[in-house]
Amino acid sequence: MSLSIPWIVLIVYVMVLLAIDMLVLNRKESTVTVRQAAIETAFFVCNALLFMGVVYWAYASGHVVNHEHHSPAHAVLTYLTGYIIELSLSVDNLFVMALIFASFKVQPKYQHKLLFLGILGALVFRAIVIAVGIGLIQRFHWLTMVFGVFLLFTAFKTLKDEAEHHEVEEPKGISRYFHFRTQTDDGRFITRIDGKLTFTSLFGALITIEFTDLLFALDSIPAIFAVTTDPFIVYSSNIFAILGLRSLYFFLANMLERFVYLKYSVFSILLFVALKLITSQWVHLPEWFSLLFIISSLGIGVYVSLTRSETGK
Repeated sequence: MSLSIPWIVLIVYVMVLLAIDMLVLNRKESTVTVRQAAIETAFFVCNALLFMGVVYWAYASGHVVNHEHHSPAHAVLTYLTGYIIELSLSVDNLFVMALIFASFKVQPKYQHKLLFLGILGALVFRAIVIAVGIGLIQRFHWLTMVFGVFLLFTAFKTLKDEAEHHEVEEPKGISRYFHFRTQTDDGRFITRIDGKLTFTSLFGALITIEFTDLLFALDSIPAIFAVTTDPFIVYSSNIFAILGLRSLYFFLANMLERFVYLKYSVFSILLFVALKLITSQWVHLPEWFSLLFIISSLGIGVYVSLTRSETGK
């Protein structure tokens, strides 16, 4: 029972945050303002940092399976590194979410509800992807090299395709099983037309969000494996990053085009973790170095984007 306590704390913690988000921060369906988004982003980032205390306690008290023999301080550093990796690799996800809303003509006042439901789906789908990935790596250690090569391919593909984000395709075959109405019908997912039930565009957007989140998970989760394969650290850092990403979207929605050089930051981070996975059998880099590299890459990308936009270059 004691080994399950940190997991229970994690799930309860996340559910409480989601309840506060839905019942307090976003009690009414309305357009999220920049000020509100900034407050929510700060709220979720602070809670992600506060959870480091839970991570420290879990590994200090021995209430978690610790196959990698993390010390409490090392576990906290690894959690923080995984959290920042997931946030940084989700930059593209912000652009995709904006395109999904535009493609399905989702009104701003309904966007938060869709992203909230997307979080609930991510809690389940990411747990499955993480469990399968860790299980495979623990059984077949050489798969770290396979994941590394996959991320290497993803890095160059991301850099090449960055300028081609013009539209979002719906999951293949979705129109075959669902008939969508183009209107949102006052925020409903299902409506009745001529006595027949039909799905609104909100439902189509929700399905597409879940599908694309799963695809992004296949990129970002192997990247965290370069830092650790500890299930508790991987899952907790992943989930807290997702929580922050949803509010971060509304904060950056009107400024996404300004951060044009972040694509190079994402490329460098993917390249770094790919090489780290490929060489993990022979070379071990400390987590502080990984964390420093990731933060530096993001900082340079933001700085260059802002300075170039100010000079008009």
